[in-house]
Amino acid sequence: MKITALLLVAALVAQSAPPQDSATFDPDGTAHITRVIPAPTTVSSEAQKWLDSLNQQKVGPPESLVERRTHTDAWRKMDSSEARKFYPVNVEETTTAGVRTDIITPLDRAASTRVLINLHGGGFNSDSGSLIEGVPIANLAKIKVVSVYYRLAPENPFPAAVDDVVAVYKELLKSYEPKRIGIFGTSAGAILSAEVAVKLKQLGLPLPAALGIFSGLADFSRPSDSRQIFALNGLPGRMEPVDPNHLPDDQYVGKTDRRDPVLSPIFADLHGMPPTLLITSTRDLLLSGTATLHRAFLNAGVDAQLIVFEGLTHAFWNDPNLPETKEAHEDMARFFDRELGR
Repeated sequence: MKITALLLVAALVAQSAPPQDSATFDPDGTAHITRVIPAPTTVSSEAQKWLDSLNQQKVGPPESLVERRTHTDAWRKMDSSEARKFYPVNVEETTTAGVRTDIITPLDRAASTRVLINLHGGGFNSDSGSLIEGVPIANLAKIKVVSVYYRLAPENPFPAAVDDVVAVYKELLKSYEPKRIGIFGTSAGAILSAEVAVKLKQLGLPLPAALGIFSGLADFSRPSDSRQIFALNGLPGRMEPVDPNHLPDDQYVGKTDRRDPVLSPIFADLHGMPPTLLITSTRDLLLSGTATLHRAFLNAGVDAQLIVFEGLTHAFWNDPNLPETKEAHEDMARFFDRELGR
């Protein structure tokens, strides 16, 4: 009996033992990895709690497009209201060049000779950040922000969104010098910011004074490394790995050649692009895409700066309660205040 009990205890201990680090590789280089990753102590206590809250979220079935838009609209309204508590501004709903826009202005309107175009995130099929992204920068940089509600996929695939932003930019050129205009966005909006800059160059239009590419990518033809490692919430959440030999249909790409230089600016001539600030984080599924675009800018002689935050996930700066969010917003505001002419 004593031997049986010992064996039972040993078996229970073995079953409860944590997994061990391991890595095996297929002949084609595909990796099968197990890693034990402690919670980061290199981020703020608020960020640690936030990351833990993401770990506790249950992964449900994939959302329909209607469900996704309903979810992101509700989240955007809630967090936009929260952002305005931290960063008071004036917001006016209007249209610019026939495109729906929000005009976000600092309470002090003294800096009216400068303007930023903000392009929201949301995977090109919903709006997950219009006011959330524009409000803090308008407040901190004291610069007017025009937040653009570009047309969404799947109803309006590429290049509809690019065309909308180009139309808004051309309208702003009637009132602002190019050296006093900037373009920025997060996630889908970051991707769109680079695409619009390439399109403006193709059209022979004067380029803006600065770009802000905050967690983006510039290549729809190949899945990046971080895209295969992280989910939207970093380590937890629904993983959607991509077979590089059989790319799935993309509702934004539509029937466009994935190596089209506007759709995928990594294939464009990037010489002469304006000074650019790129921001990402080490658990961002678009970390690789952002870093790769940064290198492409540097190779083209562009004045480009990359900031990588520790331990955080995709577009963490949309949560106004994190100290790291405050730091990121201040980085963005300083960059635009410096680069846009006065």
